[in-house]
Amino acid sequence: MKNSIPEVTLHDGLKLPAIGFGTYRLNGNDGAVSIQSAIDMGYRLIDTAYNYENEGTVGEAVRRSSIPRDELRITSKLPGRYHEYNRAVPAIQESLYRSGLDYYDLYLIHWPNPKQDKYLEAWQALIDAKKWGLIRSIGVCNFLPEHLERLQKETGTTPVINQIELHPFFNQADQIAYHKENGIQTESWSPLARVTNILGNETIQSIAARHEKSVSQVILRWHHQLGTLPIPKSSSPERQRENMDIFNFSLDEAEMRIMNELHREDGRLKNQHPAIYEEY
Repeated sequence: MKNSIPEVTLHDGLKLPAIGFGTYRLNGNDGAVSIQSAIDMGYRLIDTAYNYENEGTVGEAVRRSSIPRDELRITSKLPGRYHEYNRAVPAIQESLYRSGLDYYDLYLIHWPNPKQDKYLEAWQALIDAKKWGLIRSIGVCNFLPEHLERLQKETGTTPVINQIELHPFFNQADQIAYHKENGIQTESWSPLARVTNILGNETIQSIAARHEKSVSQVILRWHHQLGTLPIPKSSSPERQRENMDIFNFSLDEAEMRIMNELHREDGRLKNQHPAIYEEY
């Protein structure tokens, strides 16, 4: 990829930029404009989902962009209501039809939905869709270690990535450690936890002032040094540029420790615990 963002390599060999762009609630023409702006700014990893109802918007932004398709990494996700194998396969196909793309670089199961207990069927559908060339790499979101272990044990295929809620107020240290031990890349959703007014946190503000960076940049740099891959979202070109400009400074060990100490046991933004949460 011809930009200044470093890359991470997944265990199946696919390379991803070390920061991506989230698209939740970026819909219609305004959304396409924002996503195209992000691509033009240098983002190459674009994250969407079936349930965001904007796969078409992402596809339109890709077509408007001057960046060749093979330089982009487009992610989408299978919703909970389509975990049955015979529903998952056409849902993946529908995802592609909506976007107008020939393939997704990364396709994820959005939530394990353990009460309905059909995520193994969904995983098998992703395995097959990869064999058919519809998807380059497959992974999951919001899976706990017990869910990941079951996938490996019963299918022999380990997800390349697990996208989880991760921000300074909920740092998921144990989950990250498990991923590292098992070769799974951690990806962070809601990396800036904006609904908590984290940008006004005085502790992070003091670190930001020391580096002459913004609070957002410090948080995203923290993600990078943890070895996680954040996917911040912004419709503002200025914020898009700011969020990407995190690779020219470093946090020291003391600053990383201070950031990690912001963790709260009740830090989930919407109390969506994967052990009980069911996505529609």
